[in-house]
Amino acid sequence: MRSVTNARWAVGAVVVSLAASACQGAVAEEDAGVFSASWAPVDKPLEPGSVNDTEGAKVLEMIMRGLMKYDPETGGAKHVVAEKIESDDAQNFTITLKKGFTFSNGEKVTARSFVDAWNYTALATNKQVNAPFFSVIEGYDKVHPDSGKPTATTLSGLNIKNDQTFTVKLDQKFSTWPGTLGATAAYPLPRAFFDDHAAWLKKPIGNGPYTVQSYTKGSVMKLRKWDGYTGQDQAENGGVDLTVYSNSDKAYDALRSGKLDFLDSIYSPSQVSQVKSDFGDRYISQPAGILSALAFPLYDKDWNAPGMDKVRRGLSMAVNRVDITNHLQNLLTPATDWTSPVLGEAGGYKIGLCGQTCTYDPAQAKKLIEDGGGLPGGKMTITYNADAPNKPWVDAVCDNINKVLDQGTVCTGVPVPTFTELLNRITSGKINGPFSAAWAMDYPLIQDFLQPLYYTGAAANGTKFSNKDFDRLVDEANAATDTGQAISKFQDAEKILAQQMPSIPLWYLNGNAAYAERLSDVRLNPSGVPVYSEIDVD
Repeated sequence: MRSVTNARWAVGAVVVSLAASACQGAVAEEDAGVFSASWAPVDKPLEPGSVNDTEGAKVLEMIMRGLMKYDPETGGAKHVVAEKIESDDAQNFTITLKKGFTFSNGEKVTARSFVDAWNYTALATNKQVNAPFFSVIEGYDKVHPDSGKPTATTLSGLNIKNDQTFTVKLDQKFSTWPGTLGATAAYPLPRAFFDDHAAWLKKPIGNGPYTVQSYTKGSVMKLRKWDGYTGQDQAENGGVDLTVYSNSDKAYDALRSGKLDFLDSIYSPSQVSQVKSDFGDRYISQPAGILSALAFPLYDKDWNAPGMDKVRRGLSMAVNRVDITNHLQNLLTPATDWTSPVLGEAGGYKIGLCGQTCTYDPAQAKKLIEDGGGLPGGKMTITYNADAPNKPWVDAVCDNINKVLDQGTVCTGVPVPTFTELLNRITSGKINGPFSAAWAMDYPLIQDFLQPLYYTGAAANGTKFSNKDFDRLVDEANAATDTGQAISKFQDAEKILAQQMPSIPLWYLNGNAAYAERLSDVRLNPSGVPVYSEIDVD
């Protein structure tokens, strides 16, 4: 289950863009091998249990390493801190760690580093958004009950055997569970985290290829190569200065003028139209495991009333995906399911699984909306974050809906200032109409697109969708020992989404980036996230 927040929220219709304060320029000349990169401000604590967005995960993935890591080329899970993960029954696992890994403060990475971190995140009183990631471990219902106070403080399914070994007992068979352990939620933590939590949050300590030199919230985080890192994926550069900009246009101008070295998530139409001429072969664009959707607040009785499933399906059929994506060719592809073509058949992608519901059909769209009782109150709004170029597509979707219903302006966009505010409103259930949502995978498996977002109680389930048949199929898929059987079950669960339409799949996104002449060996992983550690600096 990668629930949980770490296949992460991406900004609206695009991966997280940029926000908040003014930038610094490129790095100082004395910082040899260091480059500057755009970054969005992160409002939540930079700890494994709290990070559920792309920008926060960028940091944790640079300063931390878990049992597994996802290959930047294939997305497959590979051992890093884990020497081996063994099970005879797909329910009881023995995890053996490699020797030699330490945190940057000198503490050794041991079995307790993982067990303590997982117990901390799982415990309800710690209020960690990624807690449901550990709901598959025995004893989760005691440390994180649906209601009331916890009756235990540690997961009974976790047991330390020695410094290098611990065991995990799941509450059911889950054959692909080891493949989820590259999630940021599953990273280890040093004792320093528990001894002085506030200090750790100001300057996080990890066991990865970079350390945090300094962090000025809302402005810049300076990361530097850590020579004490013993993993095989050591940083090829001296460090990265993650710099915050007030909007994507300022970041783009900074890159073009030489004040910034690296910019990802280039989706503004004006930027897309000129980026190739501005940067030539220093611009990269590739398919990524990112799906953009329009999600419904099913916690709102008006949007979850009897018949509203017809309205939601009708709204999906009112969207002319082909026409809208044509304006951003080579960056967006009309979606026909709730996953991504990057998965391939082996990962569970099946073209057209959404069926006719994701096909533009104005007449049928209007009929379904009317048969379902019409829009709640006769109108609808689409909430989106204004710090990324979301307005054009929101306006286009509303224009489609307004033309289909032919009742005047019944659909309008409602901007909120930042992605952070949008995410806060989503997670707190304070949006009373459809909202922009995008999801970036962590690993190439259909499960990563379904369970975190639509399983009852999952931390990233911003729609609050709940369906017993969907949950049952996901549980059966997780318990399947054959990958083919598991994928078939997941696809059956996805068909329920096509019936209930808790969200409207809009389009699949490419990841993209542009960079300065002094950088080389730049690439994106299958989730569209830059592989910072591989970038060379001249």
